[in-house]
Amino acid sequence: MLEQIVGGWDAQVRAISDAEVLLELAEEASDEDSAREAAQSTVTIKKQLDDIEFKRMLSGELDSGGAIVQVTGGGGGVDASDWAQMLMRMLIRYCDRKGWKVEVVEETPAEEAGIKTATFTVAGDYAYGLLKAESGVHRLVRVSPFDANGRRQTSFAAVQVTADIDDDIEIDIKDVDLRIDTYRAGGAGGQHVNKTDSAVRITHLPSGIVVECQDERSQHKNRARAVSLLKARLLAAEQEKQQSAQARARKLQIGSGDRSERIRTYNFPQGRVTDHRINLTLYKLAQVMNGELDELIEALQQEYQAELLAEEG
Repeated sequence: MLEQIVGGWDAQVRAISDAEVLLELAEEASDEDSAREAAQSTVTIKKQLDDIEFKRMLSGELDSGGAIVQVTGGGGGVDASDWAQMLMRMLIRYCDRKGWKVEVVEETPAEEAGIKTATFTVAGDYAYGLLKAESGVHRLVRVSPFDANGRRQTSFAAVQVTADIDDDIEIDIKDVDLRIDTYRAGGAGGQHVNKTDSAVRITHLPSGIVVECQDERSQHKNRARAVSLLKARLLAAEQEKQQSAQARARKLQIGSGDRSERIRTYNFPQGRVTDHRINLTLYKLAQVMNGELDELIEALQQEYQAELLAEEG
């Protein structure tokens, strides 16, 4: 990652030099076309430098790799299940905007509407570094479409983002510590998934962590993917223990799921989104729900970097 940042910086230094030469020639020859080209080059250079600076902020060991995202409905009944599905859709749209590859590995529909829980993987540059700030409890405020009296409802859903680690990272998992269950997958996927016990659920007994995979037709493939998910969760749990001892990580920590630890509120009646960690409010609810999360995520990263600099100072 460091080589990529340095290489990008060197390329922009050369681009700045070229733009300066072009501007000097334009002034000498009173060439307006060349002057406009030089001006456009500075706009492109600034955009590239901003991108390099942002990637430099994502300096964690696993930031440049993929991510595993789990969305779970919380308090609020059917509204919470519906909200979990809306939240999942928002995050996947954000991933699509980034050009990342998304694969849903488990999705459990709720009885009336929405989902109880879902897990999807994201493959792409800096997917984990950008998505990790979405971990925590998201609160929805809206007039419930499921309430015949049209009353306002507050619902909650939790997001957990972990790094999709490489297979070569060693995580010690003992067979005796695992309970492995197989079952018939439900939901989308065709008739095949409903006829065979291909879905796999693995419970890590010492930690209580449970992972499921039902995306593949083969039980063997689902088991291998579930083990990979478990390794990622165990690594994340260890990292969270370390982060909890560091004051600088408090604002971006993964919440426990308690309502008091909500990170963001989506207020539909007022058309606004508020991130409580940095007291940022945007009146862009429709855009955010359509996956336009850059403004929120970049603001969180900048605040985090400011905290680091303040501590080092």
